[in-house]
Amino acid sequence: MKNVLIVGTFDTKGHEFKFIKELIEKRGVSTTTINCGVIGEPLFVPDVSSEAVAIAGGSSLEELRQQHDRGLGIDVMMAGAAKITKDLYDQGKVDGMISLGGSAGTTIGTFAMRSLPVGVPKIMVSTVASGDTRPYVGEKDITMMYSVVDISGINSISNHILANAANAIAGMASFDIPALKEEKPLLAATMFGVTTPCVTAAREYLEDQGYEVLVFHATGAGGMAMESLIEAGFIKGVFDATTTEWCDEVAGGVFTAGPTRLEAAAKAGIPEVVSVGALDMVNFGAIETVPEKYKSRNLYKHNVSVTLMRTTVDECSQMGKIIAGKLNMATGPVALFIPLKGVSAIDVEGAPFYGPEEDAELFAQLRANIKDKVELVEMDTDINDEAFALAMAKKLISMLER
Repeated sequence: MKNVLIVGTFDTKGHEFKFIKELIEKRGVSTTTINCGVIGEPLFVPDVSSEAVAIAGGSSLEELRQQHDRGLGIDVMMAGAAKITKDLYDQGKVDGMISLGGSAGTTIGTFAMRSLPVGVPKIMVSTVASGDTRPYVGEKDITMMYSVVDISGINSISNHILANAANAIAGMASFDIPALKEEKPLLAATMFGVTTPCVTAAREYLEDQGYEVLVFHATGAGGMAMESLIEAGFIKGVFDATTTEWCDEVAGGVFTAGPTRLEAAAKAGIPEVVSVGALDMVNFGAIETVPEKYKSRNLYKHNVSVTLMRTTVDECSQMGKIIAGKLNMATGPVALFIPLKGVSAIDVEGAPFYGPEEDAELFAQLRANIKDKVELVEMDTDINDEAFALAMAKKLISMLER
C-alpha cells in the first residue's frame, strides 16, 4: 500500500488535517502523521508526536513551551520535521507528502518537503501560495495550492480546496511513473533568452550524440535546481553556458542562485564546460522596482516585468575572480570557454549592452585566476555563434568519453 506523509500543527489545525487524512485513506492510501504543534494538544493521536519532532530538532517540547519564543519553535520543528521526513523516506515509507498552513505552517511543511528528492509528490496548501513562493519551494518540485480562505475550519470553500488537495496527493502517490522507452545519460545545460541560440545548437548536437539534455532557465531557482540534481547524482555532465546568476549575487538582483553556484559539478567530479553567458546583466522586476542607487545605470526594459542592468567593470572584475575560484574547485575535467565578441545577444557591437571594456576586465580576471587544471578556450566569436556552441558541446562529449 502506498503511504502519504501528513505534516503539520495538529493542535491549531487538527480538524483540517483530520479531514484530509480521512479522505486520503478513503482512496486506499495509508497515512503517517507528524505533529509539529507546540502550543496545545493534538485533536487526534499522531504517529509521530511533537515531542519526538522537537527532540529531532535539537530541543524538547517542554523547553519550547517554557521559552514562549515562536521563532525558535518554528526553527526547531522545521529541523525536526525535515529529519524525520528524510528518515522515513530512507526507510521506504514515503510515497507522497502533504501539509496545510499559514506562513508558519508553510515554512515548516515546505522545509520538510525539501528534504525529499525531486520526483516524490509534494503538495502544500497555503494561505501564502498566491505570493512569492520561492522561499518555500526553493529548487524542489513542491506543488503550492492557494487555500483562498484561511486554514480555519471546514466550510463551503475550504471543503472543496482541501478535498482537491487530498485527492490530488492520493492520486499522485498511487500511480506509478511510466518508464521512458529509452534511458539516456543526463546532461544539464543553463540558458537565458539572450543565450538561447547557443544552448539550442549545443542541445541538438548533444542529443544527436545519444544524450538527454535538461535545460535550466538561469533565474536563480533554475541554477539551484540544476545544482541539486547534480548533488543527487542524476547528471553525468554539465554544459554551463549561462552563468548569469552570479551578476545578481554580486549586485543584488532578483535571480541569484546563491554563493555556492558552480560548486556542485566541481565537487561531484563530473565533466563540465563553462562559459560567461549573460554576465553582462543584472535582473530586476518592473522598471520602478530598480533600486534608487541604480537608477542612473545603463538599464534595458526587457519587458513590462523584467528590467536588465548592465554590469560594470568592477562587477565584472569581481565575477571573474569568483568564477575562477569555483572552477578551481573542480575534481573532474573542466573547460572554460570565452567568446571574445560578446557574452549575450545584447552584448554585441551596436546592441544596448555592448561593453568591450567590461568584458575585457571579466576575461582578464578569469585568465589571471584560473589554475592549470582548468582548460581555457578563447574564440573570436560571440556566445551565440554556432561554431562557439558546437565547440563547447564537442569538448563536453570528449570529456564524457574519456
